[in-house]
Amino acid sequence: MHPLVPLLLAPVLALAGPATAPAVSDSDLLVVRLDPDPVEPGGTTTVHAFVANGGPERTASPFTVLVELPAGFTAEGPYFPASCTASAAGRRVGCTFPAGLPPLRSATALVPVRADPHLPHGLTAAGQVRVVGADDHGPANDLTPFTLLVS
Repeated sequence: MHPLVPLLLAPVLALAGPATAPAVSDSDLLVVRLDPDPVEPGGTTTVHAFVANGGPERTASPFTVLVELPAGFTAEGPYFPASCTASAAGRRVGCTFPAGLPPLRSATALVPVRADPHLPHGLTAAGQVRVVGADDHGPANDLTPFTLLVS
């Protein structure tokens, strides 16, 4: 190796530094309210956890959509996307989406939900959808409720 090579590479290596996390984008993730279809006692319905990127930039980091269910309702897979996982009790499901959601585009997690067979007809119960991500700069719209109706 030429004796000047280490001297020439030193400034380049110093500028590169250690590996760092991707830059955070200027984006605004927001949850849009969508109530699931009514469900019979013991039956199933699907929560559509709909998240949009209000922009102005594409997300640079992954984000997670969390679905929280009220008592009497249990998440029951399979879920979409495949990254979704449920808590042991089945009342909370987290779905991770990769970086790269363009501005003014959306992502939807599908979470099938089973109603307890002993729930009374006419019952309404509230759950919630939340989005969590490093890119999100507008936390006021990161959480919205949804209503489950037992028909």
